[in-house]
Amino acid sequence: MPQIRIKEAALYLGVSDDTVRRWIEHDLLTASNDESGKTVVDGVELAALAKKNAVLPDDPSGIGRSARNRFVGLVTAITMDTVMAQVELQCGPHRVVSLMSSEAVRELNLELGSIAVAVVKATTVIVETPLGKV
Repeated sequence: MPQIRIKEAALYLGVSDDTVRRWIEHDLLTASNDESGKTVVDGVELAALAKKNAVLPDDPSGIGRSARNRFVGLVTAITMDTVMAQVELQCGPHRVVSLMSSEAVRELNLELGSIAVAVVKATTVIVETPLGKV
């Protein structure tokens, strides 16, 4: 069972250390001490809480898709030449970058501050872990 320190748990969930401590006080998370005496929470329990508390914006497109990885966000940057464009979205805490034709940017009416959905359908998704944390 992975054990995660309060500071890291707060970072991964996008909340303050104090919020994680309040969750522990209100029995939303169970805490224990690691070998060095630091307070830790169970990684499995933290993952369940993260999933439960995730606030996902509705996909405004109303389109059914087979792709399950959808990130709704705001367009934060567009770099475009006559043929190609790089479009950056901020989807919650995640930055998603897409390369597409300049024609597609115009057809989609993408501009800074507009809402867009990044749909990812990949045959390869690489998962990494921090060294020494496995």
